[in-house]
Amino acid sequence: MLILVTNDDGIQAPGLKALTRSLQALGRVVVIAPDRERSASGHAMTLHSPLRAEEIAPDWFAVDGTPTDCVNLGVHGLLERRPDLVVSGINRGANLGDDITYSGTVAAAMEATIMGVASLAISQEYGPDSFPLDYQASARVAANLARQLMDNGLPPDTFLNVNVPDLDFEQLAGIRLTRQGKRVYGDLVIEKLDPRGRKYYWLGGGELGYKPDERSDFYAIEAGFVSVTPLHLDLTNYASFDAMNRWNITLSDLG
Repeated sequence: MLILVTNDDGIQAPGLKALTRSLQALGRVVVIAPDRERSASGHAMTLHSPLRAEEIAPDWFAVDGTPTDCVNLGVHGLLERRPDLVVSGINRGANLGDDITYSGTVAAAMEATIMGVASLAISQEYGPDSFPLDYQASARVAANLARQLMDNGLPPDTFLNVNVPDLDFEQLAGIRLTRQGKRVYGDLVIEKLDPRGRKYYWLGGGELGYKPDERSDFYAIEAGFVSVTPLHLDLTNYASFDAMNRWNITLSDLG
């Protein structure tokens, strides 16, 4: 089996190295990852400048682009054939609820799915007392899920978003199939003054919460479970059709 591994924490990230080691028992692993941290890059793609990929070790490529770029380069250029599986991670920090829309880790798995390649994204939560992070439990989870995914397959246009609590493997409560939770954002912009009296801003500095839902990814992680959320590419809100059909909009209404 040929496995493409990427991330958004950069080619030197410890989580990437732990993930790669865990997957090598399943087949050949090729790492194609950003040359520096690209966290919160979302599904960004480099279209207006060339990309460069440097092979820093056998089957290890550092790319001066986003996680989405890395998957594109791997599938369409750097690999001699299409990979059987794309695994993105292990991200430093959980990707839960609405946060997945910002995540370069999740976006890489999404890009693979768009190209028809089975994929999963895996992230590990951490707290103030977690450093240095130990990725061994997450790496074992990733390898086991990768094997299950290849044995059983996934529905069309579906990939997995996996989150692991900051616990030893033996301490994990189990695995739960979860739904994407709903984040509650606080004041995300913090305004301060520099020594010269000029304003500057930090984004993402507020308190974060989530809406209570026992089926959600947030709830599973808090209870010590590995959260496995199947995501799909179709963002259509089908439940809204009945309500919006009652609008009876015509072209004449639009002026």
